[in-house]
Amino acid sequence: MRLWTLVKITAALAVTSVMAFTGMLAYHVAVEPLGGVFAEIIPDPVRIAGGPTDQDLVKMLESAEMPDIDPGEKAFQKAHEMLALGRIPEAREKLTAIVNVFPSSSSAPAARRIVGEINLDEILSSSHMQGKQVHTVARGDSLLGIAARYKTTIDCMMHLNSMMEIPRIQPGHEIIVMPLEFRLLIEPRRQSVSLWDGGRFIREYPVLHISHAAATPRRATIASKAAELDGRRVLPESREYRAAEKVIVIDKPPLQIRGWDGSGEKPAAGILLRPADMEEIALLTRVGNEVEIR
Repeated sequence: MRLWTLVKITAALAVTSVMAFTGMLAYHVAVEPLGGVFAEIIPDPVRIAGGPTDQDLVKMLESAEMPDIDPGEKAFQKAHEMLALGRIPEAREKLTAIVNVFPSSSSAPAARRIVGEINLDEILSSSHMQGKQVHTVARGDSLLGIAARYKTTIDCMMHLNSMMEIPRIQPGHEIIVMPLEFRLLIEPRRQSVSLWDGGRFIREYPVLHISHAAATPRRATIASKAAELDGRRVLPESREYRAAEKVIVIDKPPLQIRGWDGSGEKPAAGILLRPADMEEIALLTRVGNEVEIR
């Protein structure tokens, strides 16, 4: 073999060895320590830098607490933007979704309050006719008879038609009527009473006090409604009715729902609400409406 050929072979082997060593050294630094001569030349580079090893990283990931994610918060922010832009129907739809899908969200109480205000504005507005009808008075009609026919109350009819006192209705008069098919949901643990139209949330009212006997889960109906003023009963057709304290009694067994302004002696039994909230509930319910204590 010629000397020149031997030199070229030797040089090629030397280059190959250097390349292989360099590759292994790079693997030792960038991927995983190889030990042996490489550890003597360059100790574990991660430990030299004072950083965590792979095992340390695994332990850190296992012990790290993931931040709590509130799925309702983002939807609430979007609904708030819609309200600012006057897109009320879209905002209400998103807020209602928070109430139904994310009831434990931190934004749910505010969503219930806002959607409740929107719902009540529409329900009690004579210009919004969804769910309402116009009755043309015929000969022989009376307000009590009209109320019974449409499953509503004289109080509700007077409110929708801006009547301050019982009018003398005449044939041909038009009266806006709204069937009252709402149901009450009482939730003692949440200290709330809410109004629902089937499965649709309408409005929620905070409970000021609920007696132990009123916390038993059950289904019932509204057995009677009354109004009291200075210890005496006031009829719906009376001028004093609006100023009287409203009382709703549900059956199985009898249980009172009434307003309380926080003054005077607190009633010992039943469910107490703010007087203004009690007025709304009394206005939108009738005898026979469903009640559920959950």
